Order: sequence, then C-alpha cells, then structure tokens
Amino acid sequence: MIHDQEDFTIEPSAQPENRSCPQVSIVVPCYNEQAVLPETARALSAALDAMVLSGKAAPTSSICFIDDGSTDQTWAIIEDLAVSPRFHGIKLSRNHGHQRALLAGLLSTQGDILISIDADLQDDISAIEAMVSAYSGGAEIVYGVRKSRASDSFFKRFSALTYYRLLAMMGVQLTSNHADFRLLSRRAIEALREYRETNLFLRGLIPLLGFNTATVYYDRKERFAGESKYPLGKMLHLAIDGITSFSTVPLQLITVLGFTVSAASFGIGLWALWARLMHYPVVPGWTSTVVPLSALGGIQLISLGVIGQYLAKIYIEVKSRPRFIIEKIL
Repeated sequence: MIHDQEDFTIEPSAQPENRSCPQVSIVVPCYNEQAVLPETARALSAALDAMVLSGKAAPTSSICFIDDGSTDQTWAIIEDLAVSPRFHGIKLSRNHGHQRALLAGLLSTQGDILISIDADLQDDISAIEAMVSAYSGGAEIVYGVRKSRASDSFFKRFSALTYYRLLAMMGVQLTSNHADFRLLSRRAIEALREYRETNLFLRGLIPLLGFNTATVYYDRKERFAGESKYPLGKMLHLAIDGITSFSTVPLQLITVLGFTVSAASFGIGLWALWARLMHYPVVPGWTSTVVPLSALGGIQLISLGVIGQYLAKIYIEVKSRPRFIIEKIL
C-alpha cells in the first residue's frame, strides 16, 4: 500500500510524553548507504541499549531507517535489520531528496522524542544521551552543533561562515554549524506537521516552531565509509533554497539596485551632457550609450534570475504535489 504525507498518519503513543524515561526514536535517512549502514545500526543500537540500562530511555525505544530510493543494497540491509523489534524501515517510492526523506521519517515514526541523524557516522552518537538529558530538563528542541570547523578545508569553512552570515543579514533564523542532527519532542513534531510547504529547508523551518530549545556541542568525525551525498551542486541548491524559502530580501535588493543603477545612469547622462557642452574630447555618443546599456542589461538579467527563483517556488507550491510517497513500512 502506498501512502503520501496527506493520508498517512501515525498512531499516537499509548502513553503520554515521559520526560524521565521517554520512548526515543532515532530517524536515519539513507541513500545508497550499504557500506556504512551495518556499522551505523550497531553503533546506534549500542547507544540506545546504554540509555535503556541507565533508565534514560524506555525499552521500546527504536531506530527507523528511511530508504530514499537507494539503488544499492540499502533496503535489503534494512529488511534484515527489521527482524529485530529495535529496528524499523520506511521505503520511499523513489528518490525524493534528503530533506523530504527526513520529513517522511519524522512525520511517520512513533516516540515521545525523535532524534534525526545522518547515516554516515560523522555526527557524534555519544551526544544523543546529552540531547535526551536536555529534553528531560524541559527542552522541546535540542540542536546538535559542531564545536569547530577545524577539520574542514579552507574553502568549505569560508563558504559556510559566509553563508550563515548572509542568511543572518537577510533575517533568516538559523543555528550556525548545525545541520540536521537534532532532537524534537512529540509536541514539536505535531507543530511541524502543520507546515505544508513543498520547498523544504528544515534547518530554517525548525526555529520557526518556537518552544524551549537547547544546544549540545560535539566534534564532527570523518565519514566512516561510502561517499558524500552532498556534492557542491547539491550544497549550492540547498543554500539557495534556504535563502529564497525564508527571506524576501533579495526581491527588496532588486528594488534598491534598480534605483541605484537608475541614479548612476542619470549621472552618466549628466556627465555626457556636460562633456558635450564643455567640448570635452570624447567619442561622440559612445560612453553615454554603451555604459548605461551594459549596466542595465546585466542588472536586468540578474533581477530576472532572482525573480525566477521565487516564481519557480510559487509554481511548485501551487501544484500541491505530495512531498513524499511511502511504498513500504516495516
């Protein structure tokens, strides 16, 4: 049976939220992760076992893997793992993208608290216990934030810093050095369910929920195995989504830019008139023609590109297509 986000609902937990010993569900989106998935399952299961033994998590706590249309043996591995009641699996009908796969897991998984983490083992699993402790202390949302980017290349470190500053200038609420390693309470999940947009950027969407928040800092590790699923092209696409989904500042900048270029063109016109009246040695008509045309042409193309980004988002939103389709649930 196939479900989408409109007709698929979860059954509420039999017990209300228990902050002292909550039912913890770890949500792991996967795309071609056969090389790392067995180790990820082992490490996450060991972390849950430790929390259950210490009384920080309920024995019914579990791990849910979301297969985002993988073409390797990822789903076969998930099926083998799902023999144990500790593991569950959700298979999407095709590759919908990381953000939609993550949302599918968050909206389709039971538990008092849900913790999202990537399958590559770069996020520190030991930080999960600290997140649960923060929840027990009253936090509804707990962000996993990197302590530093010392292990990144200069380009990646510089581009990330520039991006966060740019978003802050445009009024977008975003937690610096935070990706998708976070804890959400059931209350936060139900609030997230009310957001229906198709253009997903969860890093910007989660802060809009409000509620009490906390931060857990950790050291990011190297990928355990496999290859990164976020090359430069996808990272740039995600960055553009982050700006155009939460800020209208680029549209406002176009207006300011239009006035600025108009003023500059008017100034060039005055200069050309002054040069003509004062018999200044210039090629007649060249400057006053080429400069304004070049400037206006470039600005128009940039402006059309920015407006096109917003129009494309409107086009996608008004179609109201399912954000994800679930093919199978284990």
